[in-house]
Amino acid sequence: MTSPALQDLKAWFAASPFAYRRRRTRVVMVGKVALGGNQPVRVQTMTTTDTLDTRKTVDQVLRCVDAGSEIVRITAPSMKEARNLEAIKAELTKRGIDTPLVADIHFTPDAAMEAALHVEKVRVNPGNFADSKTFRVKEYSDEQYAGELNRIEDRFAPLVLRCKELKRAMRIGTNHGSLSDRVMNRYGDSPLGMVESALEFVRIARKYDYHDLVLSMKSSNPKVMVQAYRLLAARMEEEGMDYPFHLGVTEAGEGEDGRVKSSVGIATLLEDGIGDTLRVSLTEDPELEIPVAYRLANRYPEKPVSCNLFSEGDWAGLEAAWKGERGIDEYRRRGGGACRLGGLELGAAQPVRVFTPSPYPASEAQKNLAYIASYPAAHPNTQARPEVLLFSVVSEEGLRGANHFVHQSRDLHVPSVARFNLQDAWSMAPRAESEMVGLRLPLGPLSADTRERFGSLAGELDRMGKALLLEFPQGMARPLLEGVAQVLDAAEAAGASRLLLCLRGFLPSQMIHLNRALSALLRGRAKDHPVMLAYDSEEAGDDLLISTSTLFGSLLADGMGDAVMLEHEDPSLDTVALCFNALQAAQVRVSKTEFISCPSCGRTLFELQEVTARIKRRTSHLTGLKIAIMGCIVNGPGEMADADFGYVGGQPGKVNLFVGKECVQRHIPFDHADDALVELIKKHGKWKDPD
Repeated sequence: MTSPALQDLKAWFAASPFAYRRRRTRVVMVGKVALGGNQPVRVQTMTTTDTLDTRKTVDQVLRCVDAGSEIVRITAPSMKEARNLEAIKAELTKRGIDTPLVADIHFTPDAAMEAALHVEKVRVNPGNFADSKTFRVKEYSDEQYAGELNRIEDRFAPLVLRCKELKRAMRIGTNHGSLSDRVMNRYGDSPLGMVESALEFVRIARKYDYHDLVLSMKSSNPKVMVQAYRLLAARMEEEGMDYPFHLGVTEAGEGEDGRVKSSVGIATLLEDGIGDTLRVSLTEDPELEIPVAYRLANRYPEKPVSCNLFSEGDWAGLEAAWKGERGIDEYRRRGGGACRLGGLELGAAQPVRVFTPSPYPASEAQKNLAYIASYPAAHPNTQARPEVLLFSVVSEEGLRGANHFVHQSRDLHVPSVARFNLQDAWSMAPRAESEMVGLRLPLGPLSADTRERFGSLAGELDRMGKALLLEFPQGMARPLLEGVAQVLDAAEAAGASRLLLCLRGFLPSQMIHLNRALSALLRGRAKDHPVMLAYDSEEAGDDLLISTSTLFGSLLADGMGDAVMLEHEDPSLDTVALCFNALQAAQVRVSKTEFISCPSCGRTLFELQEVTARIKRRTSHLTGLKIAIMGCIVNGPGEMADADFGYVGGQPGKVNLFVGKECVQRHIPFDHADDALVELIKKHGKWKDPD
């Protein structure tokens, strides 16, 4: 019963790393809604009401449908709730609503059998449908493991046959936080374990010729979630399976954090062509999830089946190089070179750095100094701050201002970059006193004269102890990369070694594909260099959050990016905080307290939004700590294995507290639970008083 070794996988998770192509799937009908194939990416949500309260549940379903939800999920934790789905469905039908409903099942196969009589789709979690979770350590022989699978088939097959008979769809939904002990002991708490957990159930369904299946691989960690879906896509390709995928980052949280974290996970996969329906799981009213979900889903119907930036002959070698340093189911930082910028190290094993365009013209040095000095005080509950300031220098006055900033900012420990168009650089760049000089290079390959002149300038700046930021603007892929190679050849021949590379001005999808190609290009050279991910945007609100998270998150998930920068036309926008939020959501750099909070459902045992806000007020100054807030025990311990402390609904009016995945205090009266959490944090030496 051993799994095929990952290194034996011949399939990849996407057709090409340098092109968008939708993953081919069969169409699965969920009531009147078709998933997969050439259908649009469908949007759905889940109710938060008590399923036994028919009126409240129906009213909330109506609000979700009015907001545009194409499918609505309702929890059915026991037979009582499963039976009441009939009344909910009848009332919705009476009101003219035929939106498909999904029953969410954990632990109770009998409830799943009942729910299948009343709704169009049943979601089961293979981690707890027929298994318990006690975090036991047990070694299984192949014979024992096969016996366990036979036991699971006995429990699962009746539901498969009922769904087949009634033409109901089924989602086999793995959660990172609720893998069974059996799977955990064989595959670990890993993307591979998540995939194997689901495929065991898929193989049983296929044995009975049932194929109305949708699969999901959810986690509160977007990095784990992306790895699991990519591995699942590759494994299914190997086994000739073509079932659609439901995407979601579970326990994403609320506000900007929840939107950024969801976008990092979901949009990364959509950019790979993976995903047929999605839910954005926010700790907010469910109807508020829908506009965010559509902003994600609606980015993709307009895309052609393929939008290659390269012809096959161009990218064949680059693709082999890009795949050569990446495992499907694991995160691996791109092994680029290093570059020193004043006292700041870039690349290699260093944290991903945040560059910030100056909010004021380079000539207004005092305003820029005041901005840098005041930022930490204005953001007391985070370590986010501008690490490098970029000045666009277009005049002698701007050069004087940039130089004045360098002299006056020594105590602030914020190095700066004086950035020039190449036509201005010949005369002004050697006189810039910034630690790094940025050069906006012309489009495509350089002429022989320009290459020679550039090489001389690069060598001169290197001898002056300055690093170089080389910015390459929008253009066609092939001439752009030829231009990059020529510029690197000229700079390296002149002895310039402290180089930071950056592609600019592209749409997020193009940036993702081109940065992958750039990574492959650098891998094939004798000398590697760090890369900055930059996004120039005029968007606002959720559109800006989603585009920025899509670009940065997708590449960071691939291990690419040694620095990030968001440039926006609105100088009042806090681009620094958004960049740090994207880094934290991608799990590559922590700058503040992280809250893992579930979106609530009918199983939730307290008012989740109110409790989350309350705990945030008391603990948001504990930078770097992870605190999980869960309404019930379904995913609690497992999802909290990644958290430092957990606050979980144990029973009505009572809360259980966790350290990691271990429950250390049970049945704390709700009115005392917040104080008990603070005391638990203090007991473990993680508390500090707010400034």
